[in-house]
Amino acid sequence: MQTTFSPEQLKDPGIKRSNEILRSCVHCGFCTATCPTYQVLGDELDSPRGRIYLIKDMLENDRDPDPKTVKHIDRCLSCLACMTTCPSGVHYMHLVDHAREYIEERYKRPLSDRALRWVLALILPYPMRFRLALAGAKLGRPFARFMPDARLRAMLEMAPKTIPPVSRNDDPQTFAPQEPRKKRIALMTGCAQRALNTDINDATIRLLTRLGCEVVVAEGAGCCGALTHHMGKTKESHATAAKNITAWVREMDGDGLDAIVINTSGCGTTVKDYGHMFRNEPLAADAKRVSDIAMDVSEVLMQLDLPEGGDQDMVVAYHAACSLQHGQQIKTFPKDLLKRAGFTIVEPSDPHLCCGSAGTYNLMQPEISKQLKDRKVRTLEAKNPDVIAAGNIGCMMQIGTGTQIPILHTVELLDWATGGPKPPALINGARERSEIPILR
Repeated sequence: MQTTFSPEQLKDPGIKRSNEILRSCVHCGFCTATCPTYQVLGDELDSPRGRIYLIKDMLENDRDPDPKTVKHIDRCLSCLACMTTCPSGVHYMHLVDHAREYIEERYKRPLSDRALRWVLALILPYPMRFRLALAGAKLGRPFARFMPDARLRAMLEMAPKTIPPVSRNDDPQTFAPQEPRKKRIALMTGCAQRALNTDINDATIRLLTRLGCEVVVAEGAGCCGALTHHMGKTKESHATAAKNITAWVREMDGDGLDAIVINTSGCGTTVKDYGHMFRNEPLAADAKRVSDIAMDVSEVLMQLDLPEGGDQDMVVAYHAACSLQHGQQIKTFPKDLLKRAGFTIVEPSDPHLCCGSAGTYNLMQPEISKQLKDRKVRTLEAKNPDVIAAGNIGCMMQIGTGTQIPILHTVELLDWATGGPKPPALINGARERSEIPILR
């Protein structure tokens, strides 16, 4: 694609990077075949190619965003299926992230939009605030159908029926390995996950320590910054990301780290991109160090001696989170691990298509999100599984509102298969919690 940015414009690092990305696009249109919003809406401007043209026109002409451009950029899920499909290696993620930052700086949204985005940025990255909001939403859930705004209805309907108790395992501490130490890793416990499902981190710690890892929950680490980053709120996202970088580098320079393990794939995609996000900031070198050792939990488990299991007599439908299969290009590890543990794995048709969660997308674009969720649930249920497995809390919450089939994180099943407690989601709603030995 030919571009005409001026030398003055190209002095801006964001414009320079976007120019490189735009020039790599050859207009082939392969991306339209795998774009969920194009399949649902059938509008060229709701495809990656269409959005690239809109972004190019906006940036090249240095113009303020117009409502039409903002609408189509907002409709993008950032599922990154287009990046998997693209034969030219167009890094759409960096381009759309820059466009969102540009829009946030130069476009005044309607008051209702600004208010919603402000509330989400104020609450979701903070576990205790999120818990309070969930408690309020739970009370308001019976009245969801009376809400005039579809986004408010979606927020109430997404509230879980039960809010898990706070897990002390999320506090800064170190967990001793249960066999001679093979690795020392830092576990990112996240933000929304700590309010929505504390079983995931608990199972991850049990599993990793059982396989010989010393697990550190670092003091000062928290939200990865993805939620605000994808809203274009760069200042907020970099502030939370910087806290993680500082916390993990302190561990790296102290007793050392072999990996930073992330069990929420949406967060993993962002942490692995810290090197790019901070490339022009004082934390650039430290951010790259963090990105270089950031790993999805499935990547680390593939390096460990996971015991082979017998026949678990359970059919698991594996849902591939977009941030894992497209954002991180991890496609087979979770399935390989589950098979090794003895589970029978099935996959839905069109596994490359998004479930419609996409961070806060299901709250800001509920109509499109619901169509994608309904299709994903149909394809999963068609396999008649005993359980659904996924590697991202957002997908789990999204799919879980549309089916009665239990949905678990991959590590919960692996923990169970290797000696851990039966996942609470499989015990008719009862909750089990075992204490994990702490290294003082």
